[in-house]
Amino acid sequence: MSRPSLDRRLGPIDAAAIIVSNVIGSGIFLTPAVVAALTGDAIAMVAVWLVGGFIAFAGAMSYAELAALRPHAGGEYVYLRAAFGPIAAFLTGWTSFVAGFSGAVAASAVGFASYLGRFVPSAGDTRVLASLPLGPIAFTVTPQALVAIALIGGLTWIHVRGVGPGRVVQNILAGLKVTGLVALIVFGFSFGDGSWAHFEPVAAAPGIGGFLLALVPVMFSYAGWNAASYVAEEIRHPERFVPRSLAVGTGAVVALYLLLNVLYVYSLPVAELAATRGSVMDHISERLFGPAAGDVMALLAIVSIAASVSAMTIAGPRVYFAMARDRVFFRRAAVIHPVYGTPAAAIVAQALWSAGLVLTGSFDSLFTYTGFAVVLFSGIAGVALFVLRWRRPDEPSPFRAWGYPLMPALFVLASAAIVLNALVRAPRPTAAGLAIILGGLPLYFAFRRRA
Repeated sequence: MSRPSLDRRLGPIDAAAIIVSNVIGSGIFLTPAVVAALTGDAIAMVAVWLVGGFIAFAGAMSYAELAALRPHAGGEYVYLRAAFGPIAAFLTGWTSFVAGFSGAVAASAVGFASYLGRFVPSAGDTRVLASLPLGPIAFTVTPQALVAIALIGGLTWIHVRGVGPGRVVQNILAGLKVTGLVALIVFGFSFGDGSWAHFEPVAAAPGIGGFLLALVPVMFSYAGWNAASYVAEEIRHPERFVPRSLAVGTGAVVALYLLLNVLYVYSLPVAELAATRGSVMDHISERLFGPAAGDVMALLAIVSIAASVSAMTIAGPRVYFAMARDRVFFRRAAVIHPVYGTPAAAIVAQALWSAGLVLTGSFDSLFTYTGFAVVLFSGIAGVALFVLRWRRPDEPSPFRAWGYPLMPALFVLASAAIVLNALVRAPRPTAAGLAIILGGLPLYFAFRRRA
């Protein structure tokens, strides 16, 4: 019996749009205040975003070679399976399903409903309409939860209907997001009420310790640069287009992040920026353009979040599809829709789990516990590049990672430092996250026995 495979119908622009949408979410609106507090200096603040961008780009180039060698659906799942075996691969896929993608989709959808509440108050209403307690958890229905689930359901329907409709919607949302951010940058520098005096150095130079600590939230804000690798099986000429999309998508995000942070400091002194609470964008837009700009920023946030949810609805299910194809997930997830040619069951499975997380409100805890796993497994995938090169030195590769071995090694070391920082600074949540990850092992062996 032949293994099911997905058709190659995506181009490099489509894949780059998935990366841009997947990366640019709430992180760039929330973490700059934390980074400003840790660095305490305008130049150091911008520099840490530049260093983080360089590390993300180094990771993207590592993934570009891995994807060119293994142009299949699944991203890290495929690379860890090739380098370290099926158990390591399953654990990254399990984490993606339980929290990595599903938890991020749930959290983003709730954020979408909250921002929409600025224009339609009932959309952000958290009044309890119904509640169903089931043991230690309770399913709670609120207007906000219904709006969040409607977003998840609508994008699921679009992406089940085919790569064509999904690609159009994704590219439109990504285009609107990038256009909005570029417009903000251009108008902010051209007409905004800011000052370049905010970049004058402070009396006390920032310490290297604060700089390294600031790199942690920066790297989490860059998370998602590897999104094109999950759909490598559906990209035409993957040996050329996957590396190109990873380079273009990641490079575009790094450029936007640097310009946005320069704009942030242009708008507010670093000390004032560090004291902001909530979304930095709200404070920046009000300072640059006055109170009326808040509604425009809310619209930009709504589009940005919708684009992120759309990108994760594309990327995540490809992991479960790959797992099911290897018979370490529910077999139905490996079925390709006979009409639309999509992994429809895998897409629906992620949507149902995300909706459950919305109703139980458990996505916050899952995200807190397993957030470090995003960096952990991508760093292990970086190690996989070295392992595969060592095992098969004569295997031809259509693409070689730029700056090998220094750039991939830098990415791996930075990932290890971030994970170790999480273990040291937040041992209990990190230990709980490790327990959730390892909790997938009984399920793995159950699937293996069934296979």
